[in-house]
Amino acid sequence: MTATVFLQADREKSLKRRHPWVFSKAIKQVKGKALLGETVDVRAADGTFLGRGAYSPDSQIRVRIWTWDEQEAVDAAFFNRRIADAWTVRSALFDLEQTNGVRVVAAESDGLPGVTVDRYDDVLVVQLLSAGADYQRPLIIEALKLQFPGLSIYERSDVDVRKKEGLVPVTGWLHLPRDSGEVVIKENGFQIIVDVIHGHKTGFYLDQRDSRAAARRYAANKTILNCFSYTGTFAVAAGLGGAAQVTNVDVSELALATAKRNAELNGLSESQINYRKADVFKLLREYKESGQQFDMVILDPPKFAESKAQLMGACRGYKDINRVAMQLVKKGGLLLTFSCSGLMEESLFQKVVADAALDAGRDCLFIERLNQASDHPIASFYPEGHYLKGLVCIIR
Repeated sequence: MTATVFLQADREKSLKRRHPWVFSKAIKQVKGKALLGETVDVRAADGTFLGRGAYSPDSQIRVRIWTWDEQEAVDAAFFNRRIADAWTVRSALFDLEQTNGVRVVAAESDGLPGVTVDRYDDVLVVQLLSAGADYQRPLIIEALKLQFPGLSIYERSDVDVRKKEGLVPVTGWLHLPRDSGEVVIKENGFQIIVDVIHGHKTGFYLDQRDSRAAARRYAANKTILNCFSYTGTFAVAAGLGGAAQVTNVDVSELALATAKRNAELNGLSESQINYRKADVFKLLREYKESGQQFDMVILDPPKFAESKAQLMGACRGYKDINRVAMQLVKKGGLLLTFSCSGLMEESLFQKVVADAALDAGRDCLFIERLNQASDHPIASFYPEGHYLKGLVCIIR
């Protein structure tokens, strides 16, 4: 028998707005036994049905809602429908002959809390980050096999957030295993090497697709500094856009080696793209002290804030690194700057960059806003789905 979670009086407002999280403090009592990841009904204090979701006894987010329909069972047919619906949305967005690296499922935004699925050509990579997603693994994987017959499936449930759900890391081939995790995908016609086993996130930053296209548009005849370059795909986009020279900077030798392979794969010469193994923060200051400047700087750092407690420190970090980066941009040149910290709201990020300009003694014109690509949708009921924001700035 399904356990039932009853809320405290007047704590159902967010659920009525279809926000899919139930926090522990909103719960009055649990009737019946609910194990980690099992499906429970959620009801208001007066017994009104609110939703059906996955129970996580150790998490602050005690229930993540699967469905708002009391008549809808969370079974194999449920996951088949949700995954098919998500793929229908993506199929309408892309020409798979030109772009075949695509986010298939974006967790809560696709009605599948804790489930992320990325497609890299003929390989699917799955991340199951919540107790419910982990519990429903067999049904989710079978639904993926049904929707994508013949594709290999690899699991990358190796993210720290699983610890908050009482889960351990899980990785490995789930279907049609391969000898290597390397896949070559296409993005807007050019090629990218992705390592689904060892690469960042699920192997690559699909969310920056539109930003790479922007870099390509702005790159013609420019000298460009590509900070936190990872596997150099901003540089490839810029090189194909006619950049005079791009310098990739990253601390990882392996990432830079892949960046070289990506450049070669797309017919770009060593004279057009070069590589620096260095700490970006230190190198920016070295460039500043030596007076070196560029026509364009791309600043795409890792997440600075994992919690609200870290947000103020993150603001200081973003301000500092943008200040130094602006001082390296030639007058009239461009800064493409990003934050992937979900807690950093778009307006706050713009303020931080504006403050950096003041401290740098430069004027900054915001000419374009950049966001996560369209296969990373933001559901109206789940604003937390908006995490990536970017600004294209003219620095004077």
